Amino acid sequence: MAVSAPTEGAAPFLPEDFVVPTLVAGPRFRIRPITVHDVVKDYGAVIGSLDRLRGRFGPEWGWPDREFTFEQALIDVAWLQKEGQLRRSFSYVVTSPDEERQFGRIHVAPSDDPAADACVVFWVRGDEPDAGLEKELADFVREWATTAWPFETVRFPGRELD
Repeated sequence: MAVSAPTEGAAPFLPEDFVVPTLVAGPRFRIRPITVHDVVKDYGAVIGSLDRLRGRFGPEWGWPDREFTFEQALIDVAWLQKEGQLRRSFSYVVTSPDEERQFGRIHVAPSDDPAADACVVFWVRGDEPDAGLEKELADFVREWATTAWPFETVRFPGRELD
């Protein structure tokens, strides 16, 4: 998911004393910050999910483009990693516990809606055979966004969480 370029001198998204979660491990998935080392698996997850992602995020963000290239994926992933280093937004890969397969991503960012503290976007790859994984991740993300992070009100664009 592409993010806009930061403004020079822009304030960090979270206070400096907040300890950003760096690893969540469970029996069915592992969540950790995205790095450029994830680009091959991430690109495969995005390309294998183009229709699903465009249907969910295309209208609002225009992502991913049908001509999404590996080079563009590398730029995007590097940018997401840098945004986390700058504490402006945080992007995570969701993988199998052994990290052999990337299931999807989670993005935690400032909300453009003043009624919410944050915007959390997540997705599971379109070719994931375990249909229960998406619901399990959705339940986890809803809880995680309000317990591990300093947010009271969170938006979840691209999906309805009942």
